[in-house]
Amino acid sequence: MPRVKKDKGKIRIIPLGGLQEIGKNLTVIEYENDMIVVDCGLAFPEEDMLGVDLVIPDFTYLEQNSDRLRGVFLTHGHEDHIGAIPYLLRSVQPPVYGTKLTIGIVKNKLEEHSLPFAPDLRTVSAGDTVRAGAINVEFIRVNHSIADACCLAIHTPLGTVIHTGDFKLDITPIQGEMMNLTRLGELGNKGVLMLLCESTNAERSGFTPSEKKVGKSLEYIFTSNPDKRIVISTFSSNVHRVQQIINISADHGRKVAVTGRSMLNILGAAIELGYMKVPKGVLIDINEIKRFKPEQLTLITTGSQGEPMSALYRMAYSDHQQVTLGRGDLVVLSSSAIPGNEKLVGRVINELSRNGVEVLHDSAMEVHVSGHACQEELKLMQALTKPRYFMPIHGESRHLAANRELALEMGIPDRNIFISEIGKVLEIDSRGARYAEPVPAGQVLVDGYGVGDVGNIVLRDRKHLSQDGLIVVVATIDEEHRLLLSGPDVVSRGFVYVRENEPLLEEAKQVVQRSLEAGLRSGEVRDRMRLKTRVRDDLSKFLYHKTGRKPMILPVIMDV
Repeated sequence: MPRVKKDKGKIRIIPLGGLQEIGKNLTVIEYENDMIVVDCGLAFPEEDMLGVDLVIPDFTYLEQNSDRLRGVFLTHGHEDHIGAIPYLLRSVQPPVYGTKLTIGIVKNKLEEHSLPFAPDLRTVSAGDTVRAGAINVEFIRVNHSIADACCLAIHTPLGTVIHTGDFKLDITPIQGEMMNLTRLGELGNKGVLMLLCESTNAERSGFTPSEKKVGKSLEYIFTSNPDKRIVISTFSSNVHRVQQIINISADHGRKVAVTGRSMLNILGAAIELGYMKVPKGVLIDINEIKRFKPEQLTLITTGSQGEPMSALYRMAYSDHQQVTLGRGDLVVLSSSAIPGNEKLVGRVINELSRNGVEVLHDSAMEVHVSGHACQEELKLMQALTKPRYFMPIHGESRHLAANRELALEMGIPDRNIFISEIGKVLEIDSRGARYAEPVPAGQVLVDGYGVGDVGNIVLRDRKHLSQDGLIVVVATIDEEHRLLLSGPDVVSRGFVYVRENEPLLEEAKQVVQRSLEAGLRSGEVRDRMRLKTRVRDDLSKFLYHKTGRKPMILPVIMDV
């Protein structure tokens, strides 16, 4: 067990995302007056976040302490770890460190955003150490479902904190080397103060299979379906998977076309930076596919999560400009559904099946392996690093709890295991570890160009509108003489169909008229808000009594 160096200052560990949730990963690590950020990701909206495009962490604490922020350190290039970078860089200007592919993906992403300054992006390699004030950050190679992934050893005068990022142990990786177990063991022998360990697959026993297992399944699919056009949907960031698809297609004499913006962006970056090699003449533009017979083609597409507007979704619903799917096509979903996306994926599979398209997915054939460590690999990480303190990260409550059980099994005392929450501050010094006062944290909703302008009240209104519709009441009054001059007119949107409910709306007009006249007589005319509230309350009671519904009611009262 490593000893904490006496009188060597204090470390603060502050998750601002990625705990009790999937995605939005961001962890702040401080030593005295120096602060670093590990990852800066986004999450996708939940079903009740109507109209919301993205969810990002609350950056208030980072903005308040920007003078102490020495850098943002990225473990790998997945959206849930880098997707919020453009939004963070709008308000703070730290250097951003990552490996070559990670920084390449970030550069492409930043081109879509107008930043007030040129971002400071710095490329590092596995094995490099970056000085950030009194903190030294060491990048250590790990395996994951994207190339160039690293975990971080964060060296401070008080001790070393290891942040695993997302990892798995792949002894036969498609490209590059196996996870650097030797360096992790060396750090464990020297003494690791704390391990922050991912928890995504903490409920799954055994080891995560190698990516090469997917290659064998894909080879079988291509061999068994020589007469079909094969459409494969996978995560755009999984360049190893895409490389295997291209290689197998070339071996079978097929041309490969790629569709989907994110797929094209990451493929371009991976080829440019040397992470992918495409045999000459194999890759064609999606607009060229009509020149070839269906059995001569492989299409690689986005949309493995059933996202509306993704390329596969548009193909399924016959809305794709270049591709129409039918009985001669085989669609392979080379992915697993992210928690919460199961319905979307099921909807796309049903629509494809309805159109006579054959669909293969992971439950039917092994066409996907996870990029995350299962229980034996998580235990191996703990065995190598031998941490004094342990914090499960990256997962919902059940994942964090399962990872805690593994730590207990490995002999870490319960008092040294911390299941935290976003905004909670864990302080470590020579006297031990304890929670301190929390910092501002939460989620910020992105809707179109708006960042943070959609909050709980707006979401509540959107939900209200989606469930019961809208009634607009328009009337004109003479404030001085307390008279109703015109109206009221009652307009229904999403509440009832006007032509079939004219008697109901006529009664509603009379209710509003009586309400307005009573308000005018009582002198509420000079308090427009009270008059509107009276109309809203009276009409709401009437409509609920008649229909059992509570539409949003918007009174518009004008004065002449």
